[in-house]
Amino acid sequence: MQNIRIVYISIPRDEADRMALALVQERLAACVNIVPKITSYYWWEDAVQTDDEALLIVKTTVQRFQALMDYVLENHPYELPEIIGLPVSSAYPDYVAWVKTETSKS
Repeated sequence: MQNIRIVYISIPRDEADRMALALVQERLAACVNIVPKITSYYWWEDAVQTDDEALLIVKTTVQRFQALMDYVLENHPYELPEIIGLPVSSAYPDYVAWVKTETSKS
């Protein structure tokens, strides 16, 4: 299970589909879910900001995480995108095997 990561990426709503599809097509993720409406409050440029965004929930492996992060940094519209990788401590073994298989194909 330690080889699997769940990655959270917040993104403008109108960019979510494009990014999700690209991550899957590039085999950087086996699956991406889009939570279509989140509201984010955060500090930026010495003021509290708020934005309506989407949240990508990305399933990938430890081995693909760096390539995924590099892709997002290059293609995300934000100067400082949220990219948070969380380890998976337990999961259905067949699902884990599927994530590994799909992200290892070229």
